[in-house]
Amino acid sequence: MELTERLRWRGREVACTRVGDGPPVVLCHGTPWSSWLWARVAEDLGRHFTVHLWDMPGYGRSSKDPQHAVDLGTQGELLADLLREWGLTGSDGPAPHVVAHDYGGAVTLRAHLLHGVEMASICLVDVVALRPWGSDFFRLVRDNEGVFQALPAAMHRALVTAYVQGASHRGLDDASLAALTGPWTGEEGQAAFYRQIGQADERYTAELEPLLGRVRAPVHVVWGTEDSWIPVDRAHRLAEAIPGASLALVEGAGHLIQLDAPEELLAQVRGWLTARS
Repeated sequence: MELTERLRWRGREVACTRVGDGPPVVLCHGTPWSSWLWARVAEDLGRHFTVHLWDMPGYGRSSKDPQHAVDLGTQGELLADLLREWGLTGSDGPAPHVVAHDYGGAVTLRAHLLHGVEMASICLVDVVALRPWGSDFFRLVRDNEGVFQALPAAMHRALVTAYVQGASHRGLDDASLAALTGPWTGEEGQAAFYRQIGQADERYTAELEPLLGRVRAPVHVVWGTEDSWIPVDRAHRLAEAIPGASLALVEGAGHLIQLDAPEELLAQVRGWLTARS
């Protein structure tokens, strides 16, 4: 799905688009992904909702300036400002439903809990929200970011390919693998890939954990039972930490649940949003 709009925010360029007509829904991606991962869901939801897609700065088709921070704190501030720019605040316009995956979960919760953005509902799909998170690979990159930045292009491409493949339980076809790894190739993409890992820091979720009991929106947690990146025990912990949260487990799906179990995920998201609109 083409991101046809460009917004400026603190020197960054945010690629975004909207499709459909109806109550507003904002889809948030994680790392090392982009809005591409939500395209099929966006097309389906666009029949009944106005769906907003965007790439976080440092990802996908948004700007990748090496001088710009891409940490979770920055992305949470940006989401809050984006929702205000779109008139989706609950005060000067309708509060949006937000569906988030991976890092997008922490970004969404920070916008809500730390930056005061009201949301009609929140659907959290295999999200980063509770410690511990971050693999041994994350820690290795954080400690040696300069070394990884200097890898020959062919070695970097092989590393990114293996890394992305590990997020799927059922396996990726060539087209999906190319779409997911493409933004991270070339000189700019390679630098951006290791930069966003280098800025990963659990302190951004540590700030959230004691506040989860104050979430003001209905919450639905969806998780793949075979997620090897963020194990399913986090789903149970997260649902227990947020008052009234519901939980759905998708059997046989890994972290890339959008590709491992697209119909099951779509049924969960569509059903959740329809019941609250």
